[in-house]
Amino acid sequence: MLFTADHDDIRRSLQKFIANEINPHVDDWEKADIFPAHELFKKMGSLGFLGLNKPVEFGGSGLDYSYALMMAEELGAITCGGVPMAIGVQTDMATPALARFGSDEVRREFLSPSISGDYVACIGVSEPGAGSDVASIKTSARSDGDDYLITGGKLWITNGTQADWICLLANTGDGPVHRNKSLICVPMKSKGVTVARKLDKMGMRSSDTAQIFFDNVRVPKRNRIGEEGQGFTYQMIQFQEERLWGAAACLKAHEYIINETIEYTRNRKAFGKSILDNQVVHFKLAEMQTEVELLRALIYRAAEQLVAGEDVTRLATMAKLKAGRLGRELTDACLQYWGGMGFTNETPVSRAYRDSRLTSIGGGADEVMLMVLCKMMGTLPGSKGNAS
Repeated sequence: MLFTADHDDIRRSLQKFIANEINPHVDDWEKADIFPAHELFKKMGSLGFLGLNKPVEFGGSGLDYSYALMMAEELGAITCGGVPMAIGVQTDMATPALARFGSDEVRREFLSPSISGDYVACIGVSEPGAGSDVASIKTSARSDGDDYLITGGKLWITNGTQADWICLLANTGDGPVHRNKSLICVPMKSKGVTVARKLDKMGMRSSDTAQIFFDNVRVPKRNRIGEEGQGFTYQMIQFQEERLWGAAACLKAHEYIINETIEYTRNRKAFGKSILDNQVVHFKLAEMQTEVELLRALIYRAAEQLVAGEDVTRLATMAKLKAGRLGRELTDACLQYWGGMGFTNETPVSRAYRDSRLTSIGGGADEVMLMVLCKMMGTLPGSKGNAS
């Protein structure tokens, strides 16, 4: 059994926090194209939400991954996609490798304040010419004595305009592309770091997304996470949690839109009966609810294996792929049943339609997920079923 009474206690506290501290402000944050990350994260950190499965010695609760997954699922009850995504970056995208492989010194400097909510974190992998193709990044960290000098740029960086530090993937050598990269904790106030612009996005409006440049940014080598040259491997491991988080955060969000659509179509009349009374509508909604439950079962299975210490690359990849595809199908179908109101920005279904589209892109596009799966199956040209 994945969840226990202890999980339920934290779940209820998180539900109360979302209802009182987040959802009443979502509409304002969406209009402002940003939410107050430091203010919100400090509140969450004070309640222990930002370090459920992080080490106790650095301020976390020391619980297993199932608690982080439970939190990801509950964040889907936030009535937009941007805020939960920003929280997920803090807890499951920018900090897992640091928590697992970082030295005590670098964890005290960057992980502890991220768990307490005093720091906002972001993850710097994607670049203008390297999104899902992580191996092709160009940002470099050149050795200079006890320091690195970092030059390059990152794009599509969630939390980028508010972050205190970035978990940066950079080339630290000239060897093979899978063994020449390192993850480095870079303070955003370092000389040479420039937040060039905040991106104007189709969805996820309340989440700030930045383009960032690095011009000979000097960072001590002690800020490196783990071994030099192992950054690609660390990031691939970190992706397991990121992709599971992305899938889990969709579950309650999808159910919310299904329920809102049921309510709207039950009350909306056309040709003498409610829209919901049409078989094509209630059958489709039943089918979508079934798909959500199937996705939940896949995610829970992956989480159980992760807690057991197993490699969940295959299942996490499947869950991420399915969550993105389902989000596109579900929100498109529901928006259609809202008719003209679905095409306005004042309805929850239109926000969900815009926000959910990112799931098939961020953290590895659908096509990359399929490549990973085909490689593991031995069906990708040139592959032999290698899971690496």
